[in-house]
Amino acid sequence: MSGTAEFHDRLLSLGLARVAEQAALASASLIGRGDEKAADQAAVNAMREQLNMLDIAGVVVIGEGERDEAPMLFIGEEVGTGKGPGVDIALDPLEGTTLTAKDMPNALTVIAMGPRGSMLHAPDTYMDKLAIGPGFAEGTVTLDMSPAERISALATAKGCAPSDISVCILERPRHDAMITEVRETGASIHLITDGDVAGVMHCAEAETTGIDMYMGSGGAPEGVLAAAALKCMGGQIQGRLLFRNADERNRAAKAGITDLNRVYSRDDMVTQDVIFAATGVTGGSLLPRIKREPGWVETTTLLMRSKTGSVRRMSYRTPLAAHQ
Repeated sequence: MSGTAEFHDRLLSLGLARVAEQAALASASLIGRGDEKAADQAAVNAMREQLNMLDIAGVVVIGEGERDEAPMLFIGEEVGTGKGPGVDIALDPLEGTTLTAKDMPNALTVIAMGPRGSMLHAPDTYMDKLAIGPGFAEGTVTLDMSPAERISALATAKGCAPSDISVCILERPRHDAMITEVRETGASIHLITDGDVAGVMHCAEAETTGIDMYMGSGGAPEGVLAAAALKCMGGQIQGRLLFRNADERNRAAKAGITDLNRVYSRDDMVTQDVIFAATGVTGGSLLPRIKREPGWVETTTLLMRSKTGSVRRMSYRTPLAAHQ
């Protein structure tokens, strides 16, 4: 019977990597072409096609939007052959459509998979987020602290000065006061224009990226994807849903959320072991860009399993003719 088989993360992981790769390859010819919609659609089509080849009974819990807003990979859509384990899927076929259209860094294709019922069905609203990398006591920083208190607490935990802390923040007018407060502590800020899944992941590789903390509000679905990444990489994330109107509160109710002020930890958002794959599109500090050379195209994919803590970086080189 479909959906009752055991979730074998190791067997499914290479298939998941291929899903992320194909979405990236599909968007490759649209890098720097100024057409966000076309880049996103190409990635969506490829991701869905590859997912439907996997022997899973998958349900999209974090996707392109509600059923009435997205023609495919919408929340609640069933994907896979239907033969195999029941799984939850969280995805962003192209995280950073604007980054891709403008050929700016850190556009990725992102997908996570876990056993059925393991991921928070986050409504399509904003979420206040706070993340740090691995190696710190639980609750070192919290959403209830002011931005300045978070800097101070993390500096104390790291045994360094606040001026040695670097914070990643999404560049939006709503964050102006936060940015001012963080700068007043002496900490440095790495501003990003889009792509806060990558922003959160940067904290887990502070030695490489130089970023210690992520804070600010962004999409709630991306918060769940980021939690899945940190479940594999290590690190903490807290999220609290933000509602601007009655429609957004209704969306939360539809998703089964009753406590609107709840602070979700990483393990609240992703309750069981997951696999996570991300492929670089435009390149950045996490993953290199898609490389094109005469006759060939090459991608690099990050494939992680929370069960073992394993992190693989895989290069995939394929003849260009296959993708024209």
